[in-house]
Formats: sequence, C-alpha cells, structure tokens
Amino acid sequence: MDSACRLAGRTAGTPLDQLTGSGPLATMETLSSSTEAARLRSLQILGILCGFSAGAWLGAAEAPTKLVKVGVSPVVVSLLMVMGVFLARWSVPALVRGTAQMYTDMRHAPHLVVWGILAGCLWAVANTMTIFAIRDIGLSIAFPLWNTNSLIGIIWGFVFFNELRGAGGLRWFGVIGGAVLMFGGAILLALTSATQLSAPNWAHGIFAAVGAGILWGTMYIPYRKAYLTGMNPLSFVAFFTIGELGMMLALALSYSGGPSPLWQELVNAKSVLFWLMLGGFVWVVGDIFQQYAAKYVGISRGIPLSNTNQLWGLLWGILVFGELRGRNSSLYAHVVVGSLAMVGGAAAIALSSVNSGEHVRWQEAATREGDRYAVDQKYLQAGIAGRDADGVRDVRHQRSWRDWVIVTVATAIFIALAVEARIPEMTLNWTAITALSATMLVLLVACGRALWKITQFN
Repeated sequence: MDSACRLAGRTAGTPLDQLTGSGPLATMETLSSSTEAARLRSLQILGILCGFSAGAWLGAAEAPTKLVKVGVSPVVVSLLMVMGVFLARWSVPALVRGTAQMYTDMRHAPHLVVWGILAGCLWAVANTMTIFAIRDIGLSIAFPLWNTNSLIGIIWGFVFFNELRGAGGLRWFGVIGGAVLMFGGAILLALTSATQLSAPNWAHGIFAAVGAGILWGTMYIPYRKAYLTGMNPLSFVAFFTIGELGMMLALALSYSGGPSPLWQELVNAKSVLFWLMLGGFVWVVGDIFQQYAAKYVGISRGIPLSNTNQLWGLLWGILVFGELRGRNSSLYAHVVVGSLAMVGGAAAIALSSVNSGEHVRWQEAATREGDRYAVDQKYLQAGIAGRDADGVRDVRHQRSWRDWVIVTVATAIFIALAVEARIPEMTLNWTAITALSATMLVLLVACGRALWKITQFN
C-alpha cells in the first residue's frame, strides 16, 4: 500500500488537464498512458482496502442491536442508531475535512442532495427490518441473508452504470461465479434457519432480512450516481442523514402510537441509549469506507467486498454473544459453510479488478450523468480521479468555527449518554470483544492513512 501511495503522490500533483485533457473524450484517449494507468491501479488498491475496512466496522455496528433481546423495542433500537448515525455523519466529515466541501458539492451537483435524501429513506426502512430479523433469527444468520444486497448491486451496476461492460470473459466469470456462490450460501442459511431454529417467528425474520437486502441493494443506485458525478463521499453521507432521520422518526412515531408513547420508551431505555447511538456511530465509520470502495472499484465490486461484514457479524454473534451455544453441530456447520461460501463469492467478485476497457465504459456513464444534470466536466473528472476540482493535491482544508461547534456538540452528547449508560445484563465474552475491537482500530488507522495519502479524502 505504501508503494501505491508513493505512486499516487507523484501523479496527484499533475495538473488535471494533463491527465484528463479538456473533457471526457480526452480522458478516454489518454487512459492507456502510464501515468493514468498507475493512478487507476492505486485507486483500485485503495478501494479494496476500504472494502475490507468497511466490512469490519459495519459488522461491529450491528452488535448493539442485540439489545432487542433485553426488551428494547426494535423500532426504538433503530431510531437511536439513526440518531447516532446523524451525529456521526456531520461530525466526522467536519473533523476530517471541514464542511466547506459540502457547499462546493451542493453548488456543482445540487441534484445529488435529492438522491442522498432518497438513499437515506431506503436505509432507514432497511435498517429497521434488520432489527426485527436479529430479534427473530439471530445476528449470525440474519447477517448473510440481508447481504444478498450484493446481488442487487451487481445488477444495478451493470444496468445503469456500465459496470462489467468491456471487462472481459475472465472478470465476468469472477463476478457472476462469485454472485452464484453468494446466492448459494444465502440459500443454505435460509434453509438451515427454516428447518432447525426453534424461534416462533423465524419466517418473519427471514422475510425481514431478505427485504432489507433488496432495499439496501437498491440504495446503491444513488451512491454510484453521486460518485460518477464527482461528489465527495463525506458530503454525500451528510446529505444522506436528512432522509434517514426523517423516515426513521415517521416509522417510530407510527409504530409506537405517537410522541408520548415513543418518549416513554426512550426514557425506559435510558441506560442503553449510549450503546445504541454508539452502534450508529460505528456504522458511519464503516459506511464511509464503503462509500470510498463503491467510488473507486464500483458497486458491483465494492459492495460485495464490504459485505465481508457478514463474517464479522458471525464472529460477534458466536464469539461475543454466544449465539448457537448449545445447538447441534449440524447447525454450526451449515451456518459456517454458508457464510464462508458467501465470503468466498465476495472475494471472487472483488478480485475481478477493473481493466482499462471497463473503465472507459465507466467514463461514458459519468459523461452521461454529467450531461443529464449539467455538471461541470472539470469538477466531474476531478472527483472520479480522487482529486480536488482545481487539480491541486495539497490543499489545506480549513475548518471553520461551525465545524468545531458540530464536533463539540456531538462529543458532548455522547459523553452525557455514556455517564448514564449501564452494561446490559447479558453474557459477554470480553476477551473476544477486545480482540475484535483491536483489529478494527488497526484497519481504521491503515485505511485512513491510505485515504489521506492518496486522495486527501476526496
């Protein structure tokens, strides 16, 4: 990764017009140059690393949802996670780059604000469905089922954004073969849960998990539109929260029966508010990495790679919470084999790297999106290449007083909730928690450092 960073560093300072010409056609013509090819390779390596890091953090984010087992309403769990997500989606970008980038993106691509809100609505509904799935069939089984979103993402990537077109037979085989393997693993897990789980609502759990996968797979359409049009992922995740929080509040009020009953549920859950909102914060870290993976290797590769979160979910469910404890060995074998099959399929997809022919088709899709929404081509091409719109790499991203207010308020809220927090009466393996958390932090540092050196979080 260091060699990729040094290679990218030599190319990142080159004026944009020397790399991409004066427009998208010139970009296609110069794509085969050694400079642009080196840049493309470094961004692909970065996208793969982001995908793995996303898997670790997204997998850990679902662990607090186990609190539905101690009597907290699934909708309240989801609402509180979304509140944590809201705080994180504004404070993390403000801390990393400052919010000035958001105003730049709104000026160049205002249509993406609408797409971001739509994506947030889809996420809120899907996340609520996962809470019901965890309650009814458990984390280790629900996780792989909703990760069929990879299959949906592959379809939409091909249909709408020219992904896999011009990729060649071997890459097609890797992606399609991986998709089939993932589907087979999901089917094995569904059959296992249907025939061997004793939970009375297992059918509802399976339906909720698969439905969440469909919604999340469709949510990646706005993701890809945003990054083909040049938007910074840190800006997109901030706009995302508007639809996310609005939809989740509507669902919570409807499910709880109005403001008063909902408030009473929040008061009753006071001791676990911190853990649930922390889960939302952890999810945002994983989602930011997932956004960069989708940007630099596409949704047909980035999403399956980030869906290694199913393996992390399996580890958290079995090692930390003792899921499947006391079940027969056959159930263990089916869950492990099904999960490994899906992980193997995701790996095959991720390793089918983008070649120059397919990247040209990506450029065509980007040009189409830019023409449709009248986006400035210099802004669009710079965003695709992971650079600032002026082509200068070492721009100092100043943080205003507004940015520090956002960070301070979010930090104060989390500290206040932590003071009131209590560890739920659950059997937890603290050795496993420590080991998994340490691994996540290593990935966070490694991926964050690579993102800064190669793109400065562009």
